[in-house]
Amino acid sequence: MDGIIPLYKERGMTSFDCVSRLRRILHTKKIGHSGTLDPNVDGVLPICVGQATKVVEFLMASGKQYVGELLVGQATTTQDLDGEVVAQKPVTAPIDEDTIKQAMQELTGDIVQIPPMYSAIKVNGKKLYEYARAGETVERPKRHVHIARFEMTASSYDEKKQQQRIRFVVDCSKGTYVRTLAYDLAEKLGYPGVMSSLTRTKSGGFELDQTLSLSDIQDAMEAQIMDRYVYPMDYALQNYPHLELTEAQWKKVQNGGWLSGLNTQEPEIALTYQGEVKALYQAKDRLYKPLKMLSTK
Repeated sequence: MDGIIPLYKERGMTSFDCVSRLRRILHTKKIGHSGTLDPNVDGVLPICVGQATKVVEFLMASGKQYVGELLVGQATTTQDLDGEVVAQKPVTAPIDEDTIKQAMQELTGDIVQIPPMYSAIKVNGKKLYEYARAGETVERPKRHVHIARFEMTASSYDEKKQQQRIRFVVDCSKGTYVRTLAYDLAEKLGYPGVMSSLTRTKSGGFELDQTLSLSDIQDAMEAQIMDRYVYPMDYALQNYPHLELTEAQWKKVQNGGWLSGLNTQEPEIALTYQGEVKALYQAKDRLYKPLKMLSTK
């Protein structure tokens, strides 16, 4: 099997758990995912199978969308509800919507994030959460990310608990820590905050209503109809201009050759032969050279 499966990752599972289960269900070891989801986050997790593992990086490069909730009034070690509470401050009066929207606007565009200590980013060959669990702190690398949209969808104030919940939607680049974005929003509002819920609704060009659960995939395999739900490898390259090769050009591409005289001015192109994507090429000194070989057959 070669292609892409838009998986619905359930809460309580790691992304690796999903890959491990799919290797057993699909009877293949060659599986990769595009963009890790934390165990307490559900939603779209594109899975690449067989030859399609070669396009994981292109799925990861696409933007992502999330819907979530920020709980204003307390903070945790992990910036989500899995961590220990480290700060609390009562919200004595509702935060008005205009103030929230203004703070969200200030976190839109190109921003710099400092990831939480409880994250899988490596520093000196060791993951940050390993330092955190050992009670150690290290300087965390800054991340430059792009937030295309950060909007409030609902807000509710709990007078008894003196907390406020803010529902939001965010469109962002790869590498964005949404829990950090939520934490930073609360900080701008003058309070500790924690991401209390998160669902990824778009990733790799797939939306939530296109996804299959692990049980759906199991059922489709048993019914021998799984091929109906597998997207071609080319789905990951749909934003690239495509060019169909002649037989002579294809022979050159098979050997990694450079191409000239192509009827295009695009900096990068997806090359197809007999309707199947074979390679990505990029412009270089009026010629086109290989960027990524996907198939030589």
